[in-house]
Amino acid sequence: MSYEYDERRSGSETFAAALRDAVNAKDVTLSWLQRQLKARGNRVSMATLSYWRSGARRPEGAQSLAALTDIEDLLGLDVGTLTRHLRSTNRTGPLGPNQFPIDEEELEQAVIDAFQALGASYPDTSREITTHSVTDVGPDGNVAYSITRSIVQSTVGTITAIPFLEISPGIATPAPLLNAVSGGRIAARYSHPDGEVHGVLFELDLPLTAPETAMVEWSVEYPPDYPPTRETGHALAQKCRELLVWTRFHPDALPDWCEEHVETPDGVTVSPVPLTRGTSVHLVRRAFGPGALELRWGYGPRD
Repeated sequence: MSYEYDERRSGSETFAAALRDAVNAKDVTLSWLQRQLKARGNRVSMATLSYWRSGARRPEGAQSLAALTDIEDLLGLDVGTLTRHLRSTNRTGPLGPNQFPIDEEELEQAVIDAFQALGASYPDTSREITTHSVTDVGPDGNVAYSITRSIVQSTVGTITAIPFLEISPGIATPAPLLNAVSGGRIAARYSHPDGEVHGVLFELDLPLTAPETAMVEWSVEYPPDYPPTRETGHALAQKCRELLVWTRFHPDALPDWCEEHVETPDGVTVSPVPLTRGTSVHLVRRAFGPGALELRWGYGPRD
């Protein structure tokens, strides 16, 4: 579903008209929309939704733009159907702290080295608004393949590329193969001498000016000589609206135990996770970060 409007009209007017038509086409109310957003972790008031629909105000800032992504989904619209009617501003809204998600100074220095080698500034000036990380576990019980999809946002100025890293704290590995699936291409690759940090520079299809957002997707394949790995997860340097870590096990390698590891500036928590939903486990956090969300698993008694 898409809508076309006179581009000579203001961004607020064209956005408001697009939102009104989409709500009417879906035959829902603003109160229904507000309840659905709240259930997804986006607390947008009825007054704000009413302002957006009337054109009195327009979504600005990271939280509002994240809510707008959910509104497009709830109304059955293609990604960007509403956001394309918003002209760029320099506002991103409150972003929260930007800090290295793992409490290891030497590892952070290796990451800084990787950023410099890739030609990227540290810390990164982009943020992940929504990230879905999906990992497949092979018949040997080890990580075989992963794919990650993110809505990314520029927080300052204009960016043309984003560094993405694979980190294995305390374990030296050969370089996994990181590939661009959609939204850009791999412009550079780097492996740190200690073997714990490998990364790529993901060059975007189009430059991204704050607070614009884009969809990107990349995959990771692990070579035959990669150390056996029975953990997966995702780390964030800034708060993310939603983080999903979905681990799919081969039917012949269902684990005897799984644990969720969460590391934030407040510390580390470990919780058992029962494998009760078929052959996969999914972990979800809303308004999460900075921090790391991981799943670990094993076979036989837990040591």
